[in-house]
Amino acid sequence: MQYKKINNLLGWLCFAIASVTYILTLEPSVSFWDCGEFISCAYRLQVAHQPGYPVFAMLGKMFSLLSFGNNAKVPYFTNMGSALASGATIMFLFWTITALAKKMLADKADEAVDQSRLLLIMGAGLVGALAFTYTDTFWFSAVETIVFALSSLCTAIVFWAILKWDAHADEPGADRWIIFIAYIVGLSIGIHLLNLLTIPAIAIVYYFRRHKNVNVGSAIGAFLIGALILVFVQYGIRGYTIQIAAYFDLFFVNSLGLGFWSGAFFFFLIIVAILFAGIWFSIKYNKPLLNLAFLCVAFVYFGYSSFAYIPIRGTANPDLNNSHPDNAFTLYGYLNRVQYGENPLLFGQYFDAKVVDQTEGSTIYRKGKTTYENAGKKQNYVYDHTTIFPRMYSNEGQDPQFYRQWLQMGDQAAPTFGDNMKWMFSWQIYQMYVRYFLWNFVGRYNDQDGQQSSTGIDGNWTSGIFDGGKHLPKSVVNGTTYTPLYALPLIIGLFGCVYHFQRKKRDALIVLLLFFFTGLAIVLYVNQPSIQPRERDYSYVGSFYAFAIWIGLGVIALAELIKLITTQKVAAIAATAICLLAAPVLLASKEWKDHDRSTKMTPHDMAYNYLISCPPNAILFTYGDNDTYSLWYDQEVEGIRPDVRIVNLSLFTGDWYIQQMQGKMNQSAPLPITMPYDKYKEGVRDVIYFDDKKIPGPVEVKEVFDFITSDNRATQVQYQTGDWGNYLPTKDFKITINPDDVLKNHVITPDQKDKLATTMEWKYTSNYITKENLAMLDILAHNNWVRPICFTTTIGQENLIGLQPYLYKEGFTYHLIPFKPDTTTKDQLGKVNSLVMYNNMMNKFKYGNFKTARYLDHESTTMFYPVMVTTFLDLAQGLIKDGHPDLALKVLHKYDEVMPDINPGLEVVDRKIFFAQTAYDLHDIVLGNKFINSVDDYVTDQLDYNYYLMKDNSGEFNSRDVQYCMSFLNGMIGMTSAGDNHQTALTNKLKAQIKDYENKFSAILGRQQ
Repeated sequence: MQYKKINNLLGWLCFAIASVTYILTLEPSVSFWDCGEFISCAYRLQVAHQPGYPVFAMLGKMFSLLSFGNNAKVPYFTNMGSALASGATIMFLFWTITALAKKMLADKADEAVDQSRLLLIMGAGLVGALAFTYTDTFWFSAVETIVFALSSLCTAIVFWAILKWDAHADEPGADRWIIFIAYIVGLSIGIHLLNLLTIPAIAIVYYFRRHKNVNVGSAIGAFLIGALILVFVQYGIRGYTIQIAAYFDLFFVNSLGLGFWSGAFFFFLIIVAILFAGIWFSIKYNKPLLNLAFLCVAFVYFGYSSFAYIPIRGTANPDLNNSHPDNAFTLYGYLNRVQYGENPLLFGQYFDAKVVDQTEGSTIYRKGKTTYENAGKKQNYVYDHTTIFPRMYSNEGQDPQFYRQWLQMGDQAAPTFGDNMKWMFSWQIYQMYVRYFLWNFVGRYNDQDGQQSSTGIDGNWTSGIFDGGKHLPKSVVNGTTYTPLYALPLIIGLFGCVYHFQRKKRDALIVLLLFFFTGLAIVLYVNQPSIQPRERDYSYVGSFYAFAIWIGLGVIALAELIKLITTQKVAAIAATAICLLAAPVLLASKEWKDHDRSTKMTPHDMAYNYLISCPPNAILFTYGDNDTYSLWYDQEVEGIRPDVRIVNLSLFTGDWYIQQMQGKMNQSAPLPITMPYDKYKEGVRDVIYFDDKKIPGPVEVKEVFDFITSDNRATQVQYQTGDWGNYLPTKDFKITINPDDVLKNHVITPDQKDKLATTMEWKYTSNYITKENLAMLDILAHNNWVRPICFTTTIGQENLIGLQPYLYKEGFTYHLIPFKPDTTTKDQLGKVNSLVMYNNMMNKFKYGNFKTARYLDHESTTMFYPVMVTTFLDLAQGLIKDGHPDLALKVLHKYDEVMPDINPGLEVVDRKIFFAQTAYDLHDIVLGNKFINSVDDYVTDQLDYNYYLMKDNSGEFNSRDVQYCMSFLNGMIGMTSAGDNHQTALTNKLKAQIKDYENKFSAILGRQQ
């Protein structure tokens, strides 16, 4: 059979194997993080967060149509789009590896391949492609609706295409492959920018093939040209095109009086004219290289033109319309992620730097009614402590503390350039890249977040080879996400890399460039400031792809060794078989259990529970990604509770979002925000500072709101710049309660009327008011209890603006209810509206296959499982307090029925001990014992591991955990032996354990006492 036919068939076989794998392990509904937003935006062609993903959205829409009207199936089919794209990526990886392998084994491109070499080439392709199929990071993105699957496909296509061009470069018309690559690069911008990082490697391929006298100097020059092309596409085509168009638009609109987009459209016509003239000139005067350059730019623009989707859909005002990019200036800010700020790259401040001066930068423009308006100037700051190549620059939140903790710096020590470099190598490069690389090719302890420690178990890599002697906790080694790979894929890949450089230095250099630019170059460019909201391994999947090429070529390297003792054909078969077992088969067997999401429904059902917790027509304030994006999906796609208005407070800082909230959405009426747009538009009341005027007693929120939104100079202060601005004169707020309004709007039941307060008084908790707080005060001042006001229980306390005394749990939400404050309750956020909450949790909630799912991801176990435990516990305690012990016991049994018996950490253990105490108090000894035994198994497991660490003099020994675990054991002894419990056998077991551990940890416990 011909080489080409076998190559094609095996490539499609890889596609089939990978696609079937991913479809079998697909998440059946929405996933956590951005997936809910992406599915919603694809299904209804809406505008996602910056910098926009138009090609991804349109392709997602196509796959969503396969649901044929069953909206609950929409995410399954958009997830399948990722699965098929990932399968295609594996197919192109196979063809890439076989192309490179053939170049290694054949002296000439058109040389016939004998059977032995054919076996070896195809074996290399199969091993490398199928190994990458089952790697941790790539598989994770392959089974959910996320941009990284399609982005990987674009990377695979362009790298395969440049090898196709390389193989046919001497044939007429071969440069069509270069133009094809340009088009894919342009299209990929509408998916994700990672694909642009292939450009330097492509430039080097072109250089090696076209340049007659290859030497170090000209190779460096070619590399720099490739880097310049990357910069040109990233900043010139993608960035400055829209920026220049915006300033054309400014002139046409403000100076010529024409409509919005007229100047931008004129500028686009100029680009078309320039490209047309350049192509015509190059043809007429026979300039093939110039012709290729103009055609490539034109085709990049063809692909990039997908971004016309953004202003078109932005102008249509869909429900999800991030930034509302309906004009050229907003579109420019949207594409360049202006709202996320900029990280310094080559020069900037240290984290302890003080601002010593500031200068005005460029003018910020916003869209007015008929013209662009001046919204102020961008401020540029001058710092007193700066450096070249700044890595430790952020002074936000906990970043400075983490820098000092990581580098073991003193509280007053000033960072040096040495600290800067140490931080870059130890955290940015090792912890946030090398660790991810080792996850994929060496192995991993678990899927916990491991950003904060390079030596602990959680989130760290392991080969598994030496784990038997480490006395690891059973919770780790028996966990679903413990995946030791014995470093075999790494060894094969390194073997293949070394052999590649020995046999084909140029090709190996090209793969190395791909590996570098899609890995370490991203680390250096992104310059992550500190702890990230989640692990970022998905950003570097391109470099893992490149390493998989070397895993494939490792087959050839191994065959060379085996050939020393046998025939070439046997060596090829043996090397392929050994490497298939050591890489793809091993990876699949280890990784399957922690990538099989086919039974997981947690994101969908947790979002459902948020919505179901809300009274009719509620306003639900959220903040983070995982308590917002899944909510958007449930509401926008499946139409669950369309009467609830979801308000994301992190977006509420934008004037565009506040304006959207003033309109109808789904079945939700406009929010009671009374401010006209001119009072909160960009540059107006961006921040209002507190200036204590010593006003006695609390002030009505409406009066405060009217004062801080007044344009009367008597209510404002003048700054040194000469500008005037409002100020907050008091933090003591109140709302006078009209009981009739509260009853009429069903905020409470008639039998709760005696609990009502006459006024709701609280202290505002910040020293300034930003736009989201301003809009919240507007709602509080003018809602008059018409619409229920709720907050997700996962929201940060700083976002509650001091309302905690009046917030009551009704499930997954806090409901604002003007009851008299309960000063006896220590945990103000533990208060419940018990009977309403009981009905929600017992009769309405869904529990996401929590107990039966084969795999629960990190967010399910560490974010939502503790929330579920706390929610059940608060309800049980609230019911007991309100005189319903029978219902409280039913709640405990409901928890036992629907929730898995897992212990993600000691905080959950603490709450489960309260569960046991509650069960004993309610005279359910069997259930109490069940909770105690569950906790005991985990606690003793942790103590055993810490005893090993203590004996080993490990720096990871945690005396705090030992103290907690010992106190837990003591507490459980008290429970099992107290009152009517008399659990003699269990008590004796616990006493024996604590005596044993007191002896083991006597030195530690005695010293701490």
